Amino acid sequence: MVKIDLKLGDKSDWVKVFDPRDFSVFVERSDPPDVGEIARIDLTLGGGGPRVILRGRVIARSPGGGELAPGCHVALGPVEREKVNYLNGFVRGGLLDLRERRRVPVRLSVTYKNGAGEITAFTRDINEEGVFVITEDPLPEHTELELGVRFPGRDEIVSVRGHVSHTVVVEDEDVPGMGIRLIATEQQRAELSDLVDKLEADFVAGTLPEEALL
Repeated sequence: MVKIDLKLGDKSDWVKVFDPRDFSVFVERSDPPDVGEIARIDLTLGGGGPRVILRGRVIARSPGGGELAPGCHVALGPVEREKVNYLNGFVRGGLLDLRERRRVPVRLSVTYKNGAGEITAFTRDINEEGVFVITEDPLPEHTELELGVRFPGRDEIVSVRGHVSHTVVVEDEDVPGMGIRLIATEQQRAELSDLVDKLEADFVAGTLPEEALL
């Protein structure tokens, strides 16, 4: 895997490098990696903006010439979809104020129980109303469960009940896992909202620890 740093001077530059037609990112690079190589893009949006890790495969190289810069096109994998959706909303503006729509793309440790005992997994995204947990063995839809979520910088685990609203299996050719709709009191919802506010602010500021980045 080749690691590529991509620092965009302004958040609007994202629309210049991302192509929604083939879900790819163009990276300017004097020595672009070979086609077929796996790439990890460490993306920073604007000065002090979000830091996002994007993974994919190099699908084309551009030697440059004239006004065209040399570089490569990296096709992103399905696990990057929520990150891209978030970035698109962030670039358009206003997404941070629409809590019912935001889904912060972070990797948080979660625990829950199934028939085999306690399971530890990780999130793909989260908001105060729900969370998507990555797993190849999701619980059946409508299953109620107790979910323990570990937020960065917080020693105690946040426990909340929820039910499985939908599942994605490996055969769906998407990120396998389960969406969990949280069942919370008004007080719990307010506490979750504060936690997600802090999580999102740290994400946008680029100050989340490495282990919280997908």
